[in-house]
Amino acid sequence: QVQLVESGGKLVQEGGSLRLSCAASGRTFSNYAMAWFRQPPGRERQFVVAYNWNFGRTYHAGSVKGRFTISTDNTKNTVYLQMNSLKPEDTAVYYCAAKDDYSGDYSDPVIYDYWGQGTQVTVSS
Repeated sequence: QVQLVESGGKLVQEGGSLRLSCAASGRTFSNYAMAWFRQPPGRERQFVVAYNWNFGRTYHAGSVKGRFTISTDNTKNTVYLQMNSLKPEDTAVYYCAAKDDYSGDYSDPVIYDYWGQGTQVTVSS
């Protein structure tokens, strides 16, 4: 059974930067497709970015492309979300997700098998 634990969320000012971490345990990390999603207050969960280990490819939502970057540390079984030039509309609970294969639409939360508990990011104007 895979467990994902996010950390790093906090209150930051508009224009600031923040790095979130997602520590995975339970199975070989590099067998997954990993992703970050977010859920703003009162809204549905949104795709942010995904990483396909098999092909080494990254997929971004248009709203974060050029500002957010996903990276990994295989020695720590951890995936990171570096967020720069933060905006108030980035305020949300951020979730880490993983799936056991590489198929499907990575922007669709339904296809993911494992989820973390979420970490709150608040961007003040």
